[in-house]
Amino acid sequence: MRASHVFTTATLIGLAVFGLAACSTEAESVNENLNKDADNFKVARKITFVNGITDKVILEAQGLCSVDPGDANRMFVTCKNDDGKYVRHSLGKSDNVFWFVEQLEATDTSTSAYRFVVRPDSLIPEASVESSK
Repeated sequence: MRASHVFTTATLIGLAVFGLAACSTEAESVNENLNKDADNFKVARKITFVNGITDKVILEAQGLCSVDPGDANRMFVTCKNDDGKYVRHSLGKSDNVFWFVEQLEATDTSTSAYRFVVRPDSLIPEASVESSK
């Protein structure tokens, strides 16, 4: 295959992927933006864990919380406190426990605005200097 054909094929594949991404629905855009807001601790949520056998609530977490579904055996809930500090909970999952997340208040979420979230602390690692004098 000549280089021009490879470039043309790659260009067409890129345009097709971009075209499919541009065809997302309004609901998909809102859901993605809400997920970003929740993971940036901007959405008040209530996470409830219920024992499916006894129908009793095992645990509730409420506040500015991010949920990481984890794997088949455990999940994580990280919440931001009023003082700007974070608390992370690791929760075991089983076949008789179910959980759900409620958004506690409506938010103004754009259906079209593109957001790019940069975390400076992940770009510049924390450094510590130790001196032995």
